[in-house]
Amino acid sequence: MNAGLFLRAAIVQLVAVAALSAVLALALPHDFFEDWGWLTGPLAWIACAALTALMLRLRAAPVLLGAVLAGIPSALAVLVGVHWLGALIAVILFAAWCARLPERSTIAI
Repeated sequence: MNAGLFLRAAIVQLVAVAALSAVLALALPHDFFEDWGWLTGPLAWIACAALTALMLRLRAAPVLLGAVLAGIPSALAVLVGVHWLGALIAVILFAAWCARLPERSTIAI
């Protein structure tokens, strides 16, 4: 496992999720999340994972697969009422997944 990549993936994903959560919380009423959180949460998580893949020059498909897998424990945490703890666990699992992926080299044109 690449410890540097683990740390970078965790930081990028954590910042992306926190920033997007803040923007959505300011832009949308609380009722929206009660009705549509089941859809917007996972979509936001996947969007942040795609950004992480782009910023860290990782292949998108394996990163997105890792995001889906890391999101499963997070979804279970939401069901038992510890949403943000689940998100933190998901970030750690996601970063561990990413840390095992090969980084792309600089693309030559």
